[in-house]
Amino acid sequence: MRILLHIDDIEAWRDALAERLPDAEIVTADDPAERRRDADYLAVWKPSEALLAEQTRARGIVNLGAGVDSLLNNPALPEGVPIVKLRDAGMAELIGDYVRYGVLHFQRDFDRYRRQQAQGEWHEHSVADKRDWPVGVLGLGAIGAKVAAMVAADGFPVHGWSRSPKSLDGIVCHHGDEGLIELLGQVRTLVLLLPGTHSTRHIIDARALAALPEGANLINPGRGSLIDEAALLEALGEGEQEGRLRGAILDAFPEEPLPESSPLWRHPRIWVTPHMAGPTPLGEAVDQVAEAIRAFEAGDEVESVDPEAGY
Repeated sequence: MRILLHIDDIEAWRDALAERLPDAEIVTADDPAERRRDADYLAVWKPSEALLAEQTRARGIVNLGAGVDSLLNNPALPEGVPIVKLRDAGMAELIGDYVRYGVLHFQRDFDRYRRQQAQGEWHEHSVADKRDWPVGVLGLGAIGAKVAAMVAADGFPVHGWSRSPKSLDGIVCHHGDEGLIELLGQVRTLVLLLPGTHSTRHIIDARALAALPEGANLINPGRGSLIDEAALLEALGEGEQEGRLRGAILDAFPEEPLPESSPLWRHPRIWVTPHMAGPTPLGEAVDQVAEAIRAFEAGDEVESVDPEAGY
């Protein structure tokens, strides 16, 4: 059994995977001679078109992250080869912490206090009650459901949205197009945790932003393609003049690294982080990779990605 590995921090991944699959031959994509030999399985994160084109006999692909849009959009992706993606693997708690920070950032007025500091202004704001600060979570998969539960445990009312109906304890669940508009009209913080697919591209557009209450805010640790950037900038307003949207914390972007020329860097009500909300914890992730490859080898049924749905 031969496994081709492609990811940052490749040596740590190779050693950890070798420990779990001692009978496997594990080669790394940074060795051009080795990678040109066909592998049985690919364990990869954002592989190049050239790398995928070289692999003609792969029997399974493990995507080393939760987002599969980059892989599915790769022109050299082989047809008919099952794809398994990491499901949570410890990322949900990290993303949950990022979201909880973001919610408190706005609920406790840290954005306003930061601007006041720059002006030398001493002015205390009254604290909004958590019960009066509904949070909306778009995307109720393994990560979204965990994040929604974490925010609810902090005492905030939480609304969740998915394409099809779902039921989660402690979460008011919405679904479908009408459910989305219903949710948007009720929340003060909107959290985006949807996959990047054709159907979710620019799901947060001018219409969606207009449906949010005046002074709402946005947190995106999901996919950069979810937001219409021009509409977001218009909703935020120009310069120090606040628009109908109070602020946005953004961790994912259509082009990464975010180009230096992007106006997002310099907008006074946008906070940019470099796609760090949910780094993949090595141990749990490698456990999932090894489990998937064992299942492939045994011919067991594997929960795989639906290329048409995009997740």
